[in-house]
Parts: sequence; structure tokens; C-alpha cells
Amino acid sequence: MNFLRGVMGGPSAGPQPSGADTIQKLCDRVASSTLLDDRRDAVRALKALSKKYRLEVGIQAMEHLVHVLQTDRSDSEIIGYALDTLYNVISNDLEEEEQDDSEEENSPKQGDDLGSQFTEIFIKQPENVTLLLTLVEEFDFHVRWPGVKLLTSLLKQQGPQVQQIILVSPMGVSRLMDLLADSREVIRNDGVLLLQQLTKSNAAIQKIVAFENAFERLLDIVTEEGNSDGGIVVEDCLLLLQNLLKNNNSNQNFFKEGSYIQRMKPWFEVGDDNCGWSAQKVTNLHLMLQLVRVLVSPTNPPGATTSCQKAMFHCGLLQQLCTILMATGVPADILTETINTVSEVIRGCQMNQDYFASVNAPSNPPRPAIVVLLMSMVNERQPFVLRCAVLYCFQCFLYKNHKGQGEIVSTLLPSTIDATGSSVSAGQLLCGGLFSTDSLSNWCAAVALAHALQENAALKEQLLRVQLATSIGNPPVSLLQQCTNILSQGSKVQTRVGLLMLLCTWLSNCSIAVTHFLHNPANVPFLTGQIAENLGEEEQLVQGLCALLLGISIYYNDNSLENYRKEKLKQLIEKRIGRENFVEKLGFISKHELYSRAAQKPQPGFSSPEQMMFDHEFTKLVKELEGVISKAIYKSSEEDKKEEEVKKTLEQHDNIVTHYKKVIREQDQELEELKQQISTLKSQNEQLQVTVTQQVSQIQQHKDQYNLLKVQLGKDTQHHNSHGDTLQVNGIQLEEVSKLREELEDWRNRHEQLQGQLKEKDAVIENLKSLQLEMGTEQSSQPSSSGGVEHSTELQKELELLRTQIQLQAAEISKLQTENQKLQAMNTAVDRVSGASGASKSSEKEGRLLQELGELQSQVKALSEEKASLQQQLDSSSSTVAILQDEKSKLQQEVAEAKKEQDDLLVLLADQDQKLSALRSKLKDLGMPVEDEDDIESGDQADEDEDGDEEEQD
Repeated sequence: MNFLRGVMGGPSAGPQPSGADTIQKLCDRVASSTLLDDRRDAVRALKALSKKYRLEVGIQAMEHLVHVLQTDRSDSEIIGYALDTLYNVISNDLEEEEQDDSEEENSPKQGDDLGSQFTEIFIKQPENVTLLLTLVEEFDFHVRWPGVKLLTSLLKQQGPQVQQIILVSPMGVSRLMDLLADSREVIRNDGVLLLQQLTKSNAAIQKIVAFENAFERLLDIVTEEGNSDGGIVVEDCLLLLQNLLKNNNSNQNFFKEGSYIQRMKPWFEVGDDNCGWSAQKVTNLHLMLQLVRVLVSPTNPPGATTSCQKAMFHCGLLQQLCTILMATGVPADILTETINTVSEVIRGCQMNQDYFASVNAPSNPPRPAIVVLLMSMVNERQPFVLRCAVLYCFQCFLYKNHKGQGEIVSTLLPSTIDATGSSVSAGQLLCGGLFSTDSLSNWCAAVALAHALQENAALKEQLLRVQLATSIGNPPVSLLQQCTNILSQGSKVQTRVGLLMLLCTWLSNCSIAVTHFLHNPANVPFLTGQIAENLGEEEQLVQGLCALLLGISIYYNDNSLENYRKEKLKQLIEKRIGRENFVEKLGFISKHELYSRAAQKPQPGFSSPEQMMFDHEFTKLVKELEGVISKAIYKSSEEDKKEEEVKKTLEQHDNIVTHYKKVIREQDQELEELKQQISTLKSQNEQLQVTVTQQVSQIQQHKDQYNLLKVQLGKDTQHHNSHGDTLQVNGIQLEEVSKLREELEDWRNRHEQLQGQLKEKDAVIENLKSLQLEMGTEQSSQPSSSGGVEHSTELQKELELLRTQIQLQAAEISKLQTENQKLQAMNTAVDRVSGASGASKSSEKEGRLLQELGELQSQVKALSEEKASLQQQLDSSSSTVAILQDEKSKLQQEVAEAKKEQDDLLVLLADQDQKLSALRSKLKDLGMPVEDEDDIESGDQADEDEDGDEEEQD
């Protein structure tokens, strides 16, 4: 321990060891000590010496420190000391280093080299980085924080190599993403800095970080820190978001699909009081605006840019940006960046462009935002960057916006100019800037007006109607004439370049404008004079543009002016300039340094007003016309005539081909419609067949039910007639019926007995009557005696008694006969209703049986009626199917006829193609350049696509 005290600066006897010797002894102690406390103290001493003796500690101790990280992971303190020591050795952050006054000026450069060399030594063993990733997972603050700082320093020194090691390490990126969820802000904030270095220029890691929910976590941090009012943590999060989104289409799409664009809207909610913006707020808002521009950059794929633009409109982000644009008190750099952001949000998106056209500035009276911005552009007192931003905004507003172009040009036409002069229009501001004394205003107004004419031949013709009043008493002149007048007056180079770009854009692909230009006899001599002169280097650019304008006048000349036909203009060039000299002057444009810079991106990116010479869209026009103009200059009159004839022939053939294409397209549409009708009819037929099948099955089911009921009814009748078993039939027991039958038999037997007794009595009566007659005869023939009288009296009594009995028996017999008739009627009813007898006991049972029988009959009748209706439906379905089959056969016949007609058309097309190929071969034999058939077709397709886009925008 005395040794360590000497190292740490305590008093010791004898001469003091040098720094290298001390570091060597400490390294030996780290390597050889068996006690953890001794090793910990030695590493702590190395940490203290690592800033002052960075080279010595790095050379001698790095291997031992890595060994400590591998073997002493159980002790967080020694691990923390070792990580801090390695950080001091590798890091190049000079603000944290203690510099001696005697250090040389080149020490930072030497330190950078030293840190890079030590980093290379450390990562030579990839397992060292893997070990570091493992240590970063530790929750202990004294291990995790130094590990994060060391890994960040490694990425700063040797980013690509360390990125590759982390990328191939299992769950390497995921481990680092956990730092964003750490509750300790210092670790979380340093974790953001680590991820910044990790995601630089590595698309694979950017995608992994994005899909590890980085967007959600970073936006949460920005919200927690107060959005644009937050501190430097917000700035770090925004820089990391830019790393993840810039030039990464996959992450941009993921950001949009995750609805994270909607979460950006609160960033731009600024209050009415915009005074006293802090520097950090300005920085944060600037980065937020840049992040929006990353999502809608013109360099992104068009589809991705358009979808982000629409999302920004629907969530209200564009509206919020326009609010900042029209607010007061906003710092100039924020206002400039906001204008650039709004420009790219509306560029090429018709919906956003229409909204921007409707935005009004909060003035009295309200003015359109476009007018207010143009007022800033043509005002020479405004900052240069702001004027460039307004020009870019105007260009983006007119990009692929024919409606907006028409509105701007309409403010210049005589019929729409406000005669009262109460309000300033966009066209008046552009004309004012075009003819002002400020050359930058001239250039900006010329470029803005050229964008109003871009790819719009109708507006180029309309602009020819614009008349300008130059001075009192003089007749008005056209805008075209005024531009050429300013050119001939020898104004500044920037002004002439702007006007020449406007004229070239105006005359290109517009023969009427070329005729108007050539109608002025001073224009062609001026151009030839400018091209023929040998001027300085600054004037070479003007000469090249004059050559381009003259070449456009030749190439798009319709030979309507006799003195300025194509051939005469070519002869004029040959005599006064020379063809080679003309082509050489024409090439000055594309060889210019400012031309190359302007061709890189749409936004004007010039550091000073003097460098603003070319517009991005104009560079495309030069690239398109330079070659064809050079070829047109060398063609002879005969070649021109042949070319015109060939062009006419090709146009005729193209018209024929276009006609047949149109016919084929229409027939294809008809075929598609017929196919759709056939498919519809087929589906209807199938549905009807299914319906018929269902109805047939229902009819069959009803038939089966009817037959089943009929059979069941017959079985029940047979069963009751044969005195079967004792099953219930409609609630009546057959046993009860049998009992009623037995009682009926008893009554029958009794009736027969009484009939027999009655017959016996009748026989007795007959005997008595015959006996009485015999006795009366005897009485008349013989005198009666006392005994006969007595006997007669007895007989009369007996006779009376018998008569009384007979009367009683007759009444009883009539009663029995009545009961017999009732029983016979009941028996007949029971036999008819399948043995449901017993009516002699209960008349209610008999009524119930009769009711059930009536219901069965009604059901049978209903089933019969339903059967008849289903049979009718089946007949109608069959007739419908027959009709559909007839229509199907007719349609098939029409399709066959259409195919035959199409085959005839294809034969005609083949003949036309053979004629075209023959004409092309003749042209090639004559040495004329002929476009390939694929180029013509691709051009036609492009024209059709552009026409389709215009129709959609309209």
C-alpha cells in the first residue's frame, strides 16, 4: 500500500519513479496480485494516470484491463475503474482531458490518431466488443454508464468496423435498445448518443433499431421533455430520428404506417407570443422541420413521398406549418426553414397545392399567402436565403400543377387584371420583379414565370396576349417583346441569363411563340451577333444561352415566316457564326460549374446571389434539347424535306396505328363488358338452378310427407278394424272400445231374449183368442151353466192380466228398440272412424275424432295446393333457364365475331408495321437518324401516362 500511496502522490523517500515506470509497476500489480483489493487499487491508480499518460497507459495496460473485464465481473467497482480507464485512453474528447500548457498546436490531431489506433487495437479481438455489450446489460450504474461511454467512443473512432461486430453479435442491437428504457436519465441520454453513432450510414442497423420500437420510445422522450421547448435531449433524439429516416425508404414507410406522422403535429404548436425564443428552441424546431423534410424529400420514391404528403395534410400538420409561415415574431432562420418545409410538403401533391392556394395572410384586407411570399421574393431588402426559399416554394407550388399555373398566368391576362388597382396580384408582382433594377429580382421573377409555363403549351400561347404599358403616350408592347428589349439593352449577366431561360422555356415546344419571336426583325441579328463575338469568360454563358434560343427557334420552326424558314436560319448561322462554333458555344452551358450544381437537386442551393444562374428544371430542358439542336444544325435542306416527309408519313401511320389501337382498346372494353355480362348471367343461372333444385327438393319432401301421412292413416284404420293392441289413437284407448262392444253384445242378447219372450206371449195370446172363440161357440149352442160362467169370468180376468202384461212388454220392447237403434248408430260411427267407439258413454270423444279427421283432410288439401304452386314455380324457372341459355349462345356468337374482327385488325396492323419497317430501312439507307420502334412506343406510352395524370389532376 505504501507503493500505491507513492503512486497517488503521497510522500516517499528516495527518487520519484517516472510515469512509465509507475504505470509498468501498476500493470504488474494488476496482473500478479491475488487479492481483489490490490487489483482494484492498481486499476484505480491507472485511471488517475490515464489522462496525463494516455499513450503509456494505452500501450502497457490495455491488455490487463481487458483481462480484468473478463475475470473480475463479480466486482462492479473494479469493472467501472477499468471501463473508465479504457474510455480515457480511447476517447478524443479534449474538453475533458487535462492539457498541459506546453502542448503543441497539433496535439488534437495527434490525439485523434492515437484514439483511432487504440480503438483498432481494442476491436482487433471482436470478443472484446461482445464483452462490452454484455457489460452494458448490467444494471449497476458504475458498470453500465462507463460501458455506454466507452462503446460510444469506439463507434466514433472506428464506426463501420464496430457496427459490423455489433451487427453479427447475437441480440447486439437489442441490448443497446434497452438503454432507452433506463429510468436513470444520464444513462438514457448517453444511450441516445450511442445509438446516434451506431446508426450512422448503416441501413441494416437502422432497420433493426426502427423495428425495436425506437420511434415510439424517442417520440415519448421528446414529449416528456417538452417538445420544441425541451433541452438538448430533444435535440439528440431528433438527430437520432434523422439518422433512422434519412435515405431509408423502409423506415420511412414504417414511420408512416405506424401513424407517427400524426404525433409530429404538437411540435409546431407555437403561441401568439413568439418573442424571446431561446437558442435551444430554435435548434430543436429547426431539426423538427428538417425531419419533416426527410419524409417528403424529392429524392425519395414518388409513391412514398406522396403518401407522406397526404398523411401530413389529413393530420393537420400542413395547416400547422402554414400557421407558422404566416405568424409574426418568428425568427428568420426558422421562417426560412418553414418555407422550405412547406415547399416540399406541397410539391407535386395536388391536394396540398390546392390548400396552400387557399391560405390567406392575417392582414387587412386578407391577402393570399402566395402573394405575400412573392412580395418578399422581389424585395431586395429581404435576406438572400429567405428569397431563395420563397422562390423554391413558388416552384414547388407550380410543380405538376396545371391548375395553379393557369391561375398565375390568368392574373397577367388583360381580361382579369384588376382595373381599380386595389389589390396586387401574383402576375403583377412577377412583372414588377422582372423589370426592376435589382438583378436578383429579375432572375427570380424570370425563373418563377418560366415555372408557370413548364410543360403547358396552352399557357405559352395565352401569355403571348399579355401587353405592357412602358411609358405614357407610347403604345403597349407584348411581354415577349419587352423581354427581348431588355436583353438588347446590355443589362447585368444575371438578368440576361434569367430572361434567356424564360424565353427558352417559353419557345420550346410552341411553334406559335417561335413565330412571334421571329416576327421581330431585331431578334435574330441580336442573337447571331451575341454568339459570333469573342467575349470574356462571364459572357460565355450568355453566348451559350443565345445559341440555345436560336436553336430552339430553328428546331420548333413551322416555316410560316418566309424570311425565317429553317433553311435560311441555318444558312445565316453558317455564314456568320459557323456550325462548329455554334455547337461549341452551345456546349458552354452544360460545361459550366453552376449548371452542374443546379442539376443536382430542385432546391436552389447557392451561397451568394452571384452564383444564382441556373434553375434545376431548366437544366433538364438543356439536356433534352442540346443534342437534337446540334443534329438539326448539320442537316441539309433535302434532309429536312425528307425528314419532314418521313415525319408526316410516320405521323399518318402513327395516326392509323393510334386509331386502330383505339378501336382495339374499345373492342377490348366491349369484350370485357360482354365477359362481365356473361359471368353475371352465369351466376344468375347458377343461382336460379340452385333455387330450382331447392324447390324440387322441397316439393319432394312435401310429397314424402303427404304419402307418409296417407300410409299412416290407412294403417291406423286397418289396425282399429282388426282389433289390434291397445295403442292410443287420438287420445282414445282401444280397450275402452272393446268394452263398449261387449256391452253392445249384451244388450243385443237381452234384446233377443225379450223378442223370444214377446213371441211366446203372442203365441199364448193367439191360443187364448182361439180358445175364447171356441168357448163362445159352445155357449151359443148350449145353455150356460153356473160352472161355465165362473170359468168365463176367470178367463176374462186372466185375459185382462195378459193384456196389461202385453202392454207393459210392448212399452218395454219399444224402449229396447229405441236403445237398440242408438247403439247401432254408435257402432256404425265407431267402425267408420277406425274403432273409435264409445259414443254411447261420451259424445265428446266422438266429436274429437271427427275434428281430427277434418284437420287431416285440410292438411291434405293444403299440401295439394302447395304442390301445385311449386309445380308452377318449377315451370317458370325452367323457362327462365331456357331464356338464359339462348342469351348465352347469342353472347358467345358476338364474342366470336369480335375476335374475328380483332384478328382482321391485327392483320392490318401487321401490314402497317411492315410498311413502317420498310420506310425506316430506307431512311437508314439515306443516313437519316430514325428512332427505334421501342422508343416510339415508350414515348407514346409516356404521352398517354402524362395525359392520364393531367386528367386525374383536373
